[in-house]
Amino acid sequence: MTRRRLGKAQAALTQMNAHKQGKKVYRDADALQQAAHAILKEHRVEGLLRLQIEEQVTERAVHAYGSHPASVRVERTLHLHSQVDEAAMSSATRRLGWRVYVTNHPNQTLTLEQAVLAYREEYLVERGFGRLKGKPLSLSPMYVQSDQRATGLIHLLSLALRILILLEWRCRQRLADQHESLPGLYAGNPKRSTPRPTAEALLRAFQLIHLSVVTLGQQTHRHLTPLSELQKRILVLLDISPSIYDRLGAESLKPT
Repeated sequence: MTRRRLGKAQAALTQMNAHKQGKKVYRDADALQQAAHAILKEHRVEGLLRLQIEEQVTERAVHAYGSHPASVRVERTLHLHSQVDEAAMSSATRRLGWRVYVTNHPNQTLTLEQAVLAYREEYLVERGFGRLKGKPLSLSPMYVQSDQRATGLIHLLSLALRILILLEWRCRQRLADQHESLPGLYAGNPKRSTPRPTAEALLRAFQLIHLSVVTLGQQTHRHLTPLSELQKRILVLLDISPSIYDRLGAESLKPT
């Protein structure tokens, strides 16, 4: 990433040397230096590039015309050169990826590895807010007129949010206790597994279940989609016996 930013910064610095129509031409070294440092700051590569300004002086003879005598016109052109400071680059590269963790636990009760794992496994309340305001609960926008209905809707969706969180936590806890991962949740990649499935992915695994009702004469026939192995596995992780669904499917096959 740092190399990419350096490349973009050097390309922008090189463009400053292009004397084209409509582009600003710097005649003052201080102004050129300030503009170059602004580019370094924009690309966050300050201190990683060495800048050098070269001044070229060109003398051009001007012939006499009218009442103007012959003269020599002096033109000064500024060129900006940049070079990667390899020592500063190496120092910056060594610092990439470092993170600072602060905890009030002493080393005797919480090692660095445990602190990192605890931080990464922490519960983020913002995820719940995201679920509540977006998919799958979609609290907003709300098209209700009375405050009583708005309050009731929020209470109802907050209960649904608790169910989602509980479902997700229970499944993850069971997988962690069994040191297993759950495959089959990712469309197009059935072998990919995860030890931390989301509630949305778990529910999405049941979206292909259908109840078909057909009426022939005086009889009504029902057919319920049988459970897949993945669906049965999810129910077991949630402490729900698949036999409940199997009995429901058997009852649905009986004509009424």
